[in-house]
Amino acid sequence: MAFRVSTRNHSMSSLQQPLAQKLMNDPVTPKTAQSMVTCVYQTHIAGFWRNVTIVWSKNLMNYSLSISVESIDHDQPYMCKIELKPWHFWAKRGYRTFEVDGHQLDAYWDLRSAKFSGSPEPTSDFYVALVSEEEVVLLLGDSKKKAYKRTKGRPALVEAVMFYKKEHVFGKKSFSTRAKFDQKKREHEIVVESSTSGPREPEMWISIDGIVLIHIKNLQWKFRGNQTVLVNKQPVQVFWDVHAWLFCAPGSSHGLFIFKPGEPEADSDVEDETRGDESDCSGPSKYYSTLSYSKASQFCLFLYAWKIE
Repeated sequence: MAFRVSTRNHSMSSLQQPLAQKLMNDPVTPKTAQSMVTCVYQTHIAGFWRNVTIVWSKNLMNYSLSISVESIDHDQPYMCKIELKPWHFWAKRGYRTFEVDGHQLDAYWDLRSAKFSGSPEPTSDFYVALVSEEEVVLLLGDSKKKAYKRTKGRPALVEAVMFYKKEHVFGKKSFSTRAKFDQKKREHEIVVESSTSGPREPEMWISIDGIVLIHIKNLQWKFRGNQTVLVNKQPVQVFWDVHAWLFCAPGSSHGLFIFKPGEPEADSDVEDETRGDESDCSGPSKYYSTLSYSKASQFCLFLYAWKIE
């Protein structure tokens, strides 16, 4: 989707509204659930606000980075894919040009010194820059000085804003990710731990920055729920659905966790919306229906936790 910058508030809301339907139409299966991080940003390119999707993924052979920019005509997005094979050092730094609705975009990247911590998305010592008309419309990573020097571009008048992140994590008992609940503040480390087998009742812990904020006992009865916690005095809504962990074949489906900054909406009825056939082990989580994007809600984190035995 794309739109003129003069109506930013209305336009940003318009971009966010189709996400719930999009996620419902794109169910996750074991076949498609690779080690992957998807981040969607709102950027101003060639006179329009557009969604830019960054996908970091990895398999046994290599990492890959995919950049997708939406068209104003609702056609197929414009794609730029980069393979980062470990034995090709030169491929970790590069430059590529592609067109979006007749406008040239330049993608620059340098991941030669990038640090990783188990996720396909690097944590430090890298940059990925998207340049339009000599303006750096999207800049990822912490090596910003190097990026500006190489691209010779000027900073964007309005910075790109991430409004959702989706990550698939594989583990036995512990699943971790990181996210910014406020774009101007630091990233938070989020860890979900569980004990679903053994003589004791199933339990689950959700911690942020090393502090356990949610502890669920008798998980077999409370496998779906929601709670609002405070992170640096900021309210964050947490939704969880771990039905698959307890009642489905190992590896057949995932637990889903949603982290959404802000207070719950007064007229929302999460419990009623999410009830349904609790025996489903293959379809999308009941919590897809809780997604509600508005001007006051510009970010959501989706954590797909796949248990490996």
